[in-house]
Amino acid sequence: MSNEAAATGEARLPLGLFVGIDRSSPVPLYHQVSERIEKAIRDDTLPAGSKLENEISLGHRLGLSRPTVRRAIQELVDKGLLVRRRGVGTQVVHGPVTRNVELTSLFEDLERSAQKPTTTLLSRRVEAATPELAETLGIEVGSPTLHISRLRSADGVPLAILDNVLPEPFVELTEDELVEHGLYQLLRARGVTMRVAKQRIGARAASREEERLLDLAGGAAVLTMSRVAFDATGRAVEYGRHCYRPDLYTFEITLVER
Repeated sequence: MSNEAAATGEARLPLGLFVGIDRSSPVPLYHQVSERIEKAIRDDTLPAGSKLENEISLGHRLGLSRPTVRRAIQELVDKGLLVRRRGVGTQVVHGPVTRNVELTSLFEDLERSAQKPTTTLLSRRVEAATPELAETLGIEVGSPTLHISRLRSADGVPLAILDNVLPEPFVELTEDELVEHGLYQLLRARGVTMRVAKQRIGARAASREEERLLDLAGGAAVLTMSRVAFDATGRAVEYGRHCYRPDLYTFEITLVER
């Protein structure tokens, strides 16, 4: 790594990685470059969180044009192996999170896929339940509810904004707990046995605030999920409204004929 690359935290790819690139091959140059960078990501030569050197530098060292390198990198962005971040550059990620539609939390899904979840607490407040919220959670109008908003990242890359409302038994959840643990972990620690949820999945245009928090380009879309989860007694224990980066997150559903 050069002094300049070290100063910026960039991962300078070893030229040996690109030995064998064939300019006379029918396989496009950008795809050959993309394949070699992908191999470096898959075998952990480029671990998650690594910042790639810029396109001009890489193109100069390989003797390739900037458009060729840019297209190679874009291939990996489209696969969810790289992500472009404003003010940061191009970073390696583990790959898109594929989430089975089941009663689990994003925190748990990330841990199972060997990605490091981190949480930024955006807001925490206790409010009286509105008539609409009281109906959703099956509680009395005006009863205390805990409203929390969190930004969840995977290996340092922003992935989802999680807005949740919890009924009165859980309003004492602290800021530290909400940052350090997944919500379902905290509920289970308080004796809740999660049993069933009603869930709706969709998509919409991102708001400007969502674009900022999730590091999305202007006019981008987000995946959305709303959920009401119930415990073993049939009591509603949380109402969630979440949005996810579509380039890094997918839902997976198994359908069975009856």
